[in-house]
Amino acid sequence: MSEPTDSYLAEPVRYEEEEKYLVRGAREIRKILQSLIERRALVTANAAPRNHAFPTSLISVEEDEDTLLIDGSSNETINRSVEEATHLTCVSRLDRIHVQFRLQDLVRTQVDGQNAFRAAIPESVLRLQRREFYRLQVPVAQPIDCGIPQHQADGETTYQHYRVLDISGGGIALAVQADDPTLRPYREFPDCLLHLPDTGPLSVRLMVKSLHRQLNQNGTESWRAGCQFTDLPRGADAQIQRYIFRLERQRSARERGAA
Repeated sequence: MSEPTDSYLAEPVRYEEEEKYLVRGAREIRKILQSLIERRALVTANAAPRNHAFPTSLISVEEDEDTLLIDGSSNETINRSVEEATHLTCVSRLDRIHVQFRLQDLVRTQVDGQNAFRAAIPESVLRLQRREFYRLQVPVAQPIDCGIPQHQADGETTYQHYRVLDISGGGIALAVQADDPTLRPYREFPDCLLHLPDTGPLSVRLMVKSLHRQLNQNGTESWRAGCQFTDLPRGADAQIQRYIFRLERQRSARERGAA
């Protein structure tokens, strides 16, 4: 079983009207899970209560036992985190739709000599089709960054630069070092500089909406800050969408070439 890279980690969404987007029918839930398996979709599992995030994938739906098998890790620290978790919140994307579900009472097992985990099939699956939740992962080979202003005592303004992990029309996620005290939930930062390819820096206003601890493949910890655009200059939304569409076309071309 291959190990996806942690650069593709996605965060769960919290949506105030999520009830209307929940799929509860057993047949439909199995259909969604089976589609994730057949398309070898990357799944990000967030282990509660520590909020450790790690990449995984679905292996199989066991119809006779009403259970689901998910891939384990070659990293024992990650496997122990799963065993100790109260639940996993699993996040993926299917046909450009955000898919999210919760797994509980996971039990470690072996599949073809590799670590795996078994859990009951979830009772519901959140399936969000709203455009603002389409977050596109930024390729590691084509990095972009965002500068957060730091106001100095002498009146000077400097910028602390963060790598952008993913981007949507509604916001971005930033990679944060574990010892960085700057980005905290609900802090708002005006005049941030988002650097996209082939354009000048976009001045955007960001609010930090979430901060998640991630357990990386090498056992180290980092943080992921989910940020919302609270103000965009005229034309910025169109520039962001053009960038997203360009990445989507590149990714689709690569997938067609690998098929």
